[in-house]
Amino acid sequence: MLERLLARADEVTAAPDWRADAFRIIAPRTPMPAVAPAAYCAAAGPRVDGWVFLATPVHYLAEISNVRLAADGLLILDAAQVAALALDFNRVWRDAGVDLWASANLLFCRFDVDVEAATSDPDLARGRHLENFLPTGKDAVLLRRLMSEMEMWLFEHPVNRDRIGHAQLLVSALWLWGGGAVLSKLPEVQGVAGGADVFFGAFPAEPEACADVMVVDATPNTTAWAEMQARWLAPTLAELRRGHIVQLELSAGERCYKVGAHWRRRFWRRARPWWEYFE
Repeated sequence: MLERLLARADEVTAAPDWRADAFRIIAPRTPMPAVAPAAYCAAAGPRVDGWVFLATPVHYLAEISNVRLAADGLLILDAAQVAALALDFNRVWRDAGVDLWASANLLFCRFDVDVEAATSDPDLARGRHLENFLPTGKDAVLLRRLMSEMEMWLFEHPVNRDRIGHAQLLVSALWLWGGGAVLSKLPEVQGVAGGADVFFGAFPAEPEACADVMVVDATPNTTAWAEMQARWLAPTLAELRRGHIVQLELSAGERCYKVGAHWRRRFWRRARPWWEYFE
C-alpha cells in the first residue's frame, strides 16, 4: 500500500524538515519551536533561561579515513543507563555551566548561556560519514569540542562496560541536536499528533486513528507496520475517499508526497521498492 501511494501521489515536493511541514498542520499560524526545548518543556516544565539540546546516544563505525554513524547507531538506553550517564557527567563537568538531565530514556544537555549552532537530526546521518552533519554556526566550535570531550569520557565508561556484558552496541558519543532557548510554555496547537517522536510527543496526543499528524517508526513489511496500516493508514484512506479529508501528506526521506482522493486512478504508475523513496 505504501509503495502504491508514493508512486501515485498527486504532487511531490522537497521537504528537508518534515517536522516543520507536519507542525503547520496542527499549528498553521504558530512558529515552530526547536525540537529540544519543546521536548524538554513537556518533560521538565518551563524554565526561565538557558539553552537546551537533545543528547542522543549514538554508535560510530571507524573507517580508514572517516567516521560513520552506523545504520543502527541510534541507541535507546534504558532509564538506569541514562540516569547513570547524567549523574557521572554532572560530577565530571561540575561548575562548567553545562549539565545533563535525564527523563525516562531521554537525555538533555543544558547550558547556562545561549549556544547558537545549527545541528542535524542524527536520523538523517544514519549510515553516512559525519563530516556533513557536524554543528555549524557561531558557537559550533564550543559544541564540537564538548562532543569530542564526551567521546573520550564515554570510552570505557561503566555504562559501556555493562553494555559489552549484554552484547549491546557501545555508546560512542552523545549527539547534540535540536537546540534552542528553553521555553516558558509550549505553543498552543489546534490539531493533535500520534505515534512516536521526541518533538510531537510534547503536544496533545490522541488515539492513532484520530491523529492529524501520525509519526511512524515501524519498518514496512513488519508486524508493527501491518498494525499501523490497519489502525491508521487504511481508515485515513477511507476518509480521503469519502471526501472527509482533502489530502494525505506522506513524508519519506526529504520529500513530501501529497495524495488526493483519486490516487487509485493512476494505476499505470509502477511502484518501486519502498526503501528507494527514502534515498
